[in-house]
Amino acid sequence: MGEEIRRALTLEDVASAAGVSRATASRALTGSDTTSTPARERVRAVAERMGYTPNTVARALAGGVGARVVVAASGPAPDVLDDPYMWRVLGATAAACDGEGIGVSLQWLPLDAPASLHRLAADRSVRGVVLVNSTERLLAELPDALRGRVASIGIGSADVPSFDVDNRAGAGAVVRHLHATGRRRIAMLAGPQWLPCSWRSAQVYSEVVQAAGLPVRVLPGDFGFENGRSGALEVLRRWPDTDAIFAICDAAALGAMAALRGLGVQVPGDVAVAGFDDLPVAAWSGPALTTATHPVTRIATGAATAVLAGAPAEGTTWYPSELVLRESA
Repeated sequence: MGEEIRRALTLEDVASAAGVSRATASRALTGSDTTSTPARERVRAVAERMGYTPNTVARALAGGVGARVVVAASGPAPDVLDDPYMWRVLGATAAACDGEGIGVSLQWLPLDAPASLHRLAADRSVRGVVLVNSTERLLAELPDALRGRVASIGIGSADVPSFDVDNRAGAGAVVRHLHATGRRRIAMLAGPQWLPCSWRSAQVYSEVVQAAGLPVRVLPGDFGFENGRSGALEVLRRWPDTDAIFAICDAAALGAMAALRGLGVQVPGDVAVAGFDDLPVAAWSGPALTTATHPVTRIATGAATAVLAGAPAEGTTWYPSELVLRESA
């Protein structure tokens, strides 16, 4: 009949070969039995010899704790998942969960997302959720079954701890630098209006330029390269005397520089450009981009660690952002 199909090894096989009960074998292999005993050492030796690997997914489900953490990003369309920022969050979350044998998945949450949240709450495979791009409505609609299992990257609530960059400090440092280097007509390519965390950058921009007696020039947009390109063109159409552009993120800033190059506008000679995030490509652009740091990996690791620990409600953990001076501004 051809090659014999081998049956997968089970915990019962290991227990039988080691001469112990299934419960004893389980404790020995999961680490719940921390006492060094002959039985424990025998079970581990037998498991290694037989090539047995514990099924962490089945173990998590049996224990009722869930086998995966979901990185759930809200946005008006599924393309929010295409942002390179999301992949950095996903990678950091996976690294934090790997040591506990917990998997990670990525999911889009529509802005009107109660149904999606309730599906996550009812899914026994879900250990917890890292919310990205949180909104007040999303937090208000969080099902009770998810409370204590959710951490937010962005705004939080009394029940949901949050982890985020201090973009007020970072954005403020960028705008003050532009002013200190002689720029007097500074425009901002802002983030989407539905996202609360993007308001902070626009707010501090307005505060700094108003305090300096400068005009406020804010153009709403999003986090993409093409938005930066079209935004820079619109800025120059509305305010031809603009001498600096501060973009909500590096991708938009790079798009703005591309648009300015296409018009023959010199950066930084005619118009200075600065971003926010300090992406690797920011140092490689021509000219290299002045920006502010955004420790995405540390932030996502903090949120994932909180979920694994039961997401204690400890308010907001802020991560510092620092000015990075390069040639564009």
